[in-house]
Amino acid sequence: MNLNFSFRFLLIFLSITMLAGAQSLQKSYLLYISQYHEIAEKQQKEHGIPASIILAQGLLESGAGESELTRMSNNHFGIKCSDWTGPKVYHDDDIKGDCFRKYDRAIDSYEDHVNFLKTRKRYAFLFNLKPTDYESWAFGLKKAGYATDPSYAYKLISIIENYNLHRFDLGLNYADNNKNNNSVPDNYSFGNMGTIQAIPDHQVYKINKVRCINALPGDSYAVIADIFNIKEKRLREFNEVSADTPLQNGDVVYLSKKRQKADKTIATHIVEAGETMHNIAQNYGIQTKSLYDMNRMSYTEGAQVGQVLKLR
Repeated sequence: MNLNFSFRFLLIFLSITMLAGAQSLQKSYLLYISQYHEIAEKQQKEHGIPASIILAQGLLESGAGESELTRMSNNHFGIKCSDWTGPKVYHDDDIKGDCFRKYDRAIDSYEDHVNFLKTRKRYAFLFNLKPTDYESWAFGLKKAGYATDPSYAYKLISIIENYNLHRFDLGLNYADNNKNNNSVPDNYSFGNMGTIQAIPDHQVYKINKVRCINALPGDSYAVIADIFNIKEKRLREFNEVSADTPLQNGDVVYLSKKRQKADKTIATHIVEAGETMHNIAQNYGIQTKSLYDMNRMSYTEGAQVGQVLKLR
């Protein structure tokens, strides 16, 4: 094991330890990893896609196999119909009633995911990357348009690092890694997988190197502030919202102050309908005032559809 990886792993372990009082690793994620890591490792050996990326995408896109779409279709990677001639299901996503591919088995979804990446030119450059370079793969998938979520790469990287999925890229044995802080508890039953429910924990990840979560149903700024031991007023300041601004399910909530510029891999943003300067700033982990200043705009101006905004 090289020193850089050892140092990164130490940082990951320490960050998980410090967060232990606020969150625990989700059992549904641990079960999913146990079920599918061997498939991901096999696909890495055969096709050069990092096993950690495969698992992280599966976890994120399928909600650890528990999303409504996955339960209906065995679709673990959110792949839509496009040129698909097989069975289909319809599920609200970017548009109402989006068409998604349906599979008989989860393994069919995993195999089609590999085929999807290997047969589309826009993903070809990814296969020039090292199969252990999960960060470049995560940003490359976002760049190639796999997902519309601006924070998609950050979410993948966060899942990989929180659950130490990189060990599968290195060919380490799953059973020999129970000493890592993400092993399945001894009393956790695998007998009846249909009855296991996800624990509604807040999954901490990073956007632009700033720790954040997504709000869950029933959350408020007061609730999140209490969970993470932050004053509510301070939490609202981090997220640049007033004392009476409500929190919506799925909203990004930053746990520390946002940065003044976006990540160096993201230079601009094209404004879409319905976007505001504030939610654009939230999506990229930058301060709203900085976004205005970088674009030499008055603080009273709104974002215009089609406008190209500088992010750094």
